[in-house]
Amino acid sequence: MSMVSEEQHAEALFVCYTKCSTCAKARKWLNEHHINFHERDIKTDNPTAEELTLWHNLSGMPIRRLFNTSGQLYRQLNMKDRLPSMSTEEAVAILSTDGMLVKRPILVQGQQVLVGFNEEAWSGALL
Repeated sequence: MSMVSEEQHAEALFVCYTKCSTCAKARKWLNEHHINFHERDIKTDNPTAEELTLWHNLSGMPIRRLFNTSGQLYRQLNMKDRLPSMSTEEAVAILSTDGMLVKRPILVQGQQVLVGFNEEAWSGALL
């Protein structure tokens, strides 16, 4: 068995918020495609700075893409204006303080990290 197929069948980590409609769509999609996952609530079990750093590195996305830009806390903290001048480490430190700042859902499977739910992107990455 190749490494890729073993990773594809490994249980994924699905980090979500129970009241999020996009997370509900992603959960439904995962179940419909028989993808095994462990669900973790981003509000009650916030990602650590170490996890966020790893996920950011694996995702290959700019750090700003890990922020929930439509969230109230993002606006309250004026992150739109603060983020451009922050280092990645500073941004991760803020993200790790509250799960509601983090864009969701996040799916971690092996060395692959998907942030936000896009059916086309998830299909390309997981099927």
